[in-house]
Amino acid sequence: MNVSLTQAAAAMNASARWQEVIAENLATSSIPGARKRQLSFSSVEAGLAPAGIAQPTGGFVIPRAQTSINFEQGMSRPTGIATDLAIEGPGFFEVQLPNGSRAFTRDGEFHINAQGQLTTKQGYLVLGNNLVLGDNAPLQFDSNNANPIAIAPGGEVSQGGEDKGRILMFEFKDPRQLTLIGDGYFIADNPRIRPLPSSPATQIRQGFLETSNTSPTAEMANLITSMRMFEANQKVMQTQDDRMGKIISDLGGQ
Repeated sequence: MNVSLTQAAAAMNASARWQEVIAENLATSSIPGARKRQLSFSSVEAGLAPAGIAQPTGGFVIPRAQTSINFEQGMSRPTGIATDLAIEGPGFFEVQLPNGSRAFTRDGEFHINAQGQLTTKQGYLVLGNNLVLGDNAPLQFDSNNANPIAIAPGGEVSQGGEDKGRILMFEFKDPRQLTLIGDGYFIADNPRIRPLPSSPATQIRQGFLETSNTSPTAEMANLITSMRMFEANQKVMQTQDDRMGKIISDLGGQ
């Protein structure tokens, strides 16, 4: 096996994956509360594999690249809109998807639909403690009531002083076990995790939105770096291919 070609090919593959992650981060950077993906490499030095350890690369160890989600808090920016909500702390809003299943999000750009229910901008129902229907039910507002909607830091909701229930928030011991399904939504399909009621560390700021924790400037810098890495390893492959071709030509001429 040509070790140099294997190393260069593995590096090019990692650079390509990095560019895919960067593209996803740039695409979601405008979504409130979105979490960026990051690429990391296993802490294994490239080289010959220890005896007795099978490797798909034929006895040569190549560091593996893995993607994960960064759950660092984003910045809160004021909007002045009553239905815009930012979470401070580790919690998530709970919403109901069109198929009836539950999902979790940090995107608090909510609206009131024609039925007077609190929804996401995609139309998913925001779930909470409805005084009539109980827990995990949509919150109901009076469309004919011109009084403002007030939402307390703990999620308690009122309209013109009338109690409307409470927006439920949930936390996870290890949110990295959540599955990202796109547009800032996660599902808890891993049996090892379950949603827990939010702690006092999780609070709501009404009239604010949490920005994505992605920095477009940093991602563009990463994109340039990854492209340069790809091109450098492409040149390595070309150099090694030319060298092998010369060796074969010289041997054939003897």
